[in-house]
Amino acid sequence: MASVTSLSDSVQQRLAAALSAALPDADSTDPLLRRSDRADFQANGILALAKKAKANPRELATEVVSQVVTGDVIEDIEVSGPGFLNIAVGDGAITRNLAERYADETDRLGVPYAPAPGTTVIDYAQPNVAKEMHVGHLRSAVIGDAVVQILEFTGENVVRRHHIGDWGTQFGMLIQYLDEHPHELDHKAGADAAVSGEEAMSNLDRLYKAARKHFDSDDEFKTRARRRVVDLQAGEPHTLAMWQKFVDESKIYFFSVFEKLDMEIRDPDIVGESGYNEMLAETCRLLEESGVAVRSEGALCVFFDDVKGPDGKPVPLIVQKSDGGYGYAATDLSAIRDRVFNLKADTLLYVVDARQSLHFRMVFETARRAGWLNEDVKAQQLAFGTVLGKDGKPFKTREGETVRLVDLLDEAIDRATSVVREKAEKVGLTEEEIVENGRFVGIGAVKYADLSTSAVRDYKFDLDQMVSLNGDTSVYLQYAYARIQSILRKAGEARPAAHPELPLAPAERALGLHLDQFAETIREVAATYEPHKLAAYLYQLAALLTAFYDQCPVLKADTPEQRANRLFLVDLTARTLHRGMSLLGIRTPERL
Repeated sequence: MASVTSLSDSVQQRLAAALSAALPDADSTDPLLRRSDRADFQANGILALAKKAKANPRELATEVVSQVVTGDVIEDIEVSGPGFLNIAVGDGAITRNLAERYADETDRLGVPYAPAPGTTVIDYAQPNVAKEMHVGHLRSAVIGDAVVQILEFTGENVVRRHHIGDWGTQFGMLIQYLDEHPHELDHKAGADAAVSGEEAMSNLDRLYKAARKHFDSDDEFKTRARRRVVDLQAGEPHTLAMWQKFVDESKIYFFSVFEKLDMEIRDPDIVGESGYNEMLAETCRLLEESGVAVRSEGALCVFFDDVKGPDGKPVPLIVQKSDGGYGYAATDLSAIRDRVFNLKADTLLYVVDARQSLHFRMVFETARRAGWLNEDVKAQQLAFGTVLGKDGKPFKTREGETVRLVDLLDEAIDRATSVVREKAEKVGLTEEEIVENGRFVGIGAVKYADLSTSAVRDYKFDLDQMVSLNGDTSVYLQYAYARIQSILRKAGEARPAAHPELPLAPAERALGLHLDQFAETIREVAATYEPHKLAAYLYQLAALLTAFYDQCPVLKADTPEQRANRLFLVDLTARTLHRGMSLLGIRTPERL
């Protein structure tokens, strides 16, 4: 079925045609349409157009109104103030438009496929081998996954990349420590096949900390560890085999955590730092030969006029260290080359902590100077803020340690399960449903708290608030969806059906007009990579549903036609909630 034109797009087209008739020589006829409290829509573009045409804005607005044909979509249009247009649409137009969307078997809810999809490589969920994932890894994974789902829904070709930390000095340190302390392997490196991914990683993490302590306090060990890094880079078989064991064991753990997060991470998408080893020397050679990078005190550096340290001296991007080792920049620049020239990407997205913004600004600028990024290829960091505790400080345990991600998720599930259990008897949930819904509500609460905040802002991790049935939480949205499913079950043989001839109550109109904005919201979120705007849309939808439910009886409506029309409205609301929540990676249980 062809995509359904939204009501706002229909109004926009009619106003643009009227503006073209009134201003035939204008470069643009965008009426700047938006939703309004004063009417259904307001057009604000006439003031700017009149100024450009040296016309009186109110007179131009009056001329535009005379060109608009009212009836099928626009019921009423009037000039307001200095030249704004207030537009009211007909009740029948709202119902007819939603009915088209409801009948669309593809269930796209009016969202068209992108007319010219490109290829986007998105770099997100980047844990480190041999280290436990902590609360800081949460945001990259959750934000990245939501952006992937939204872009794929619009038809974009998305390539996922998980740039895991699986190379460098720490592995020389770890391997050397294990070689010198082989007894540690049996009880600390998860050699027992029965050990779970989480336990194995907990052991590896403890092993890493012991090796780190030794590395920092013993210069001779430090020298031996660095020599081992050279062995690793040279592919020495024993060293490489031990490294591979760490990687494999860590991946089992990563998959277990992402599964708990209800998130799909596929093995072919994991291309860590080690995946670009073969390219590093060539990347450095290309940068040096082109003059983009220069030698400074033995290191290969890229300098920038606007990047200076506290002493006023330029701070370079170090691509290769003076000892011949490669820095993060060499790997990141090699990844750009791979993504642009091999994967044929025209957009590169990096979901990375805001504290790395300077690094990525320098990397992107270096790639532009080298000609690897140009006007046809966009590179953008989707920077995100810090997860804070209730006290507004960076989230730590009482002992001052970084909070383990699995502990956080387990606590969220436990807290949510308690909330679900309190209401379970009333709904008649089985123990199996309580456990499953507890997982869906707990993980949904964590994801929604993250995604309902603008990514660049810090946010407070407050589980009490997250699993609350009131306020801007995922549980509120999940209950709205479950309530509709309950209504539809109780409706029995009464089926949803659109009746455009019926007048709509104010709460019905408000709900219908908001449903109409779903496609526009997805379009904006996909263009700006801002999932919090979808979360805000869904919360507003649930709030409008609550007002509708309070003011407009569904099963006890005045007539069979009105009941069918209201069932149609709530069913479409449920489908929109379900689709929107799934794009954020959140489940919507049928009964709650």
